[in-house]
Amino acid sequence: MKKEKKLSPLEEKLNNFVRDHLTRIPLIQKIFFIEHLYTMIHAGLSLVESLDILSKEIENKKLKKIIGEIKIDIEKGQSLAEVLAKHPKAFPPIYVKMIEAGEIGGKLEESLKQVVNQMQKNEKLISTVRGAMIYPAVIVFAMTAIGIMMVTMILPKLMVLFKEFDAKLPLATRVLIAITDFASKPLNMAIIIVSLITTIVLFVFSLKKYPKFKRFIHKINLHLPVFGTVIKKINLARFSLTLSSLLKSTIPIVQAVEITSETCSNVLYRNHLKNTSEKIKTGTPLSEILREDTYLFPPMVTEMVMVGEKTGEVNQLLDELAKFYSNEVDKTMKNFATIIEPVIILALGLAVAGMAVAVIMPMYTLVQNF
Repeated sequence: MKKEKKLSPLEEKLNNFVRDHLTRIPLIQKIFFIEHLYTMIHAGLSLVESLDILSKEIENKKLKKIIGEIKIDIEKGQSLAEVLAKHPKAFPPIYVKMIEAGEIGGKLEESLKQVVNQMQKNEKLISTVRGAMIYPAVIVFAMTAIGIMMVTMILPKLMVLFKEFDAKLPLATRVLIAITDFASKPLNMAIIIVSLITTIVLFVFSLKKYPKFKRFIHKINLHLPVFGTVIKKINLARFSLTLSSLLKSTIPIVQAVEITSETCSNVLYRNHLKNTSEKIKTGTPLSEILREDTYLFPPMVTEMVMVGEKTGEVNQLLDELAKFYSNEVDKTMKNFATIIEPVIILALGLAVAGMAVAVIMPMYTLVQNF
């Protein structure tokens, strides 16, 4: 039997760094953990026994390590919510608060079930969006690869012929020759790639570092054709789904709205909900505050919330809103390929037509001269 190679201290440190800081825990693994934790507790096992079993079943090394740490802290007498709060990247505040409310009310099983439900709905929403983006991403990647191959390998050989013409070349051909000459040189291509990478890095850095720039970009995103509508629906679905789940867990509305703001991907929604949580403290109804920005929160949302406030069933009506917007996102994403296809075809057609004109026109001139 072959012995396992023993890692050096440096290799162990590198492995631990990658596991703890660079490795992400898939949402499906978190769902597996919470769902099985609920099942075992429901079956009568203690929390420590359940965690011990799950630490052996979980495949993700990072999550396995976290479960081991949770088990040790639980054995010391700490509450589950208190321990989970130590791992915010693995377990966001929304799930911790829901479990905390369940522990306080003596309904841990019920709160774990609600957390699983919330995670599954969130996972479905993310999967729908990601799945719809695969087709456009593949097409754009293929177009870019073909364009680079044409400019660096095929067109340079063809352009040599056109450079020998005595007649003046058409503008389209001259532009194509200039682009081909520039891009076919390895140094210039390296400059283009480095410039592109630098621009992307600076853009991402600016988004994280400068709140005003991030707000500006996110505001533009909401006004983009097709994409803007999808972004709004995703944020409204997350808002209603999260707030509904938190209110069902008997978490106070001020705290629930504040936690909900963190789940919204668009900073405009996030800031508006943070301000909303502060205004609710003054006694202003939620529907009235949301109505201040009808672009972010359409009349249907504010009216449903207002009816819920009057009937005392805000969480039920928010749940209905969550289902509505989740279905809307699902429908839009299913038709996304059909919507985006004409744009891709148009862009591809213009690029091909431009190259065709630049190549055919000089040939036509050459034939006429003969």
